[in-house]
Amino acid sequence: MSTWIKSGSLVDLEEGVVKKSDLIIEKGRIVKILPPDTIKEKGSHVKVIDASGKVILPGLIDMHVHLREPGHEYKETIATGAKAGVAGGFTTLACMPNTDPPNDNRAVTEFILRQAQEADFCRILPVAAITMRQEGKVLTEFGDLKKAGAAALSDDGFPVTNSELMRRALEYAQYHGLTLISHCEDLNLSRGGVMHEGSVSTRIGLSGIPSASEEVMVFRDICLAKLTNCPVHIAHVSTAGTVDLIRKAKEEGVPVSAETAPHYFTLDHHAVIGYNTHVKVNPPLRTLEDVQAIKEGLSDGVIDVIATDHAPHNVLEKELEFDKAAFGMIGLETALPLTMELVREGVLRLTEAIRKMSSNPASILGIEAGHLKEGARADLALIDPEYEYVLQEKAILSKSKNSPFVGKTLKGRNELTMIGGKVVWKRES
Repeated sequence: MSTWIKSGSLVDLEEGVVKKSDLIIEKGRIVKILPPDTIKEKGSHVKVIDASGKVILPGLIDMHVHLREPGHEYKETIATGAKAGVAGGFTTLACMPNTDPPNDNRAVTEFILRQAQEADFCRILPVAAITMRQEGKVLTEFGDLKKAGAAALSDDGFPVTNSELMRRALEYAQYHGLTLISHCEDLNLSRGGVMHEGSVSTRIGLSGIPSASEEVMVFRDICLAKLTNCPVHIAHVSTAGTVDLIRKAKEEGVPVSAETAPHYFTLDHHAVIGYNTHVKVNPPLRTLEDVQAIKEGLSDGVIDVIATDHAPHNVLEKELEFDKAAFGMIGLETALPLTMELVREGVLRLTEAIRKMSSNPASILGIEAGHLKEGARADLALIDPEYEYVLQEKAILSKSKNSPFVGKTLKGRNELTMIGGKVVWKRES
């Protein structure tokens, strides 16, 4: 059976435009993209999806999520995380290795892929650890992990502090065709901190994490990428200094790419006043000036990707004193409306915003995805950019509910997600 998506506004990333289009999908692929009203009649074997007033996006790709399985299934499972992902418009999720046990060997990588296949919601890309047990001492078997299905490497949650080891990791990752994602943090500077070090931390009496704890390690990794001519991807950029470092590195031709998360261009450290543990993240929310720098970095292309850093936690790990609560917030179901706010503010055009959530992460990860064109696999999302709603905790599909945006008014909502021509999620109301 063919599917006809009718009268939608298609985000065409190759041309950089949004255009009214009809899509014809057969056998899981887009076979025709036509101007609206080109088709006058449909056959009995054609399923019609009316996209009037909706925007058709390439399936979103999140290259930084935590699905917690194996080991912490009480927070999230691959199935619940994938379901939350497709509800948010994502068709591909790259899951970080800080599970229990960590994804530092073939057995764990293969387990994740089996669980993903059984869940059958979206494409799951395992990100394997750079070092055994994420201890920063001994490199994992990159080649074996690649053969098992790993799509990238990271010790996310932990920095690789040994510079010689990080140099070798960059070289071996390039040899094996694996993206290396770096968690940049100087633990000697950040240890004991629970929020950004600044005027707010002083006022409310919490230990701070200085911007330098991120920036010195970003500078180190840029130096190593320049030395080796091997690409490095900087995770969860949070400071103006980091944006400046990456900007200068790119101007010099250093092979560096970077991501940020919606909370870093939406919230600042004033959100911690009141000790709301849902805004406790690592790296922490920074200053208003940092937020502005992140927006500028997104606007001028210094920051390539918007990823969620989706980090689910059980209520018992968040309903504690601020300094004892776990770091992290969920983000799969709020990333799209928060990013759409950048479009409304004029920070990004719609095509630029979606490129940072689809084709750019696909390119960095080296996968074939992120474009809607004839012959491409029909991975897409159908969104209502003008739909305004209050986020209710009961509506969240993630197993954990640790979001600071619960009770907030959001604008822009995914209505339908299709993978390989199959509707995997559709909003009921």
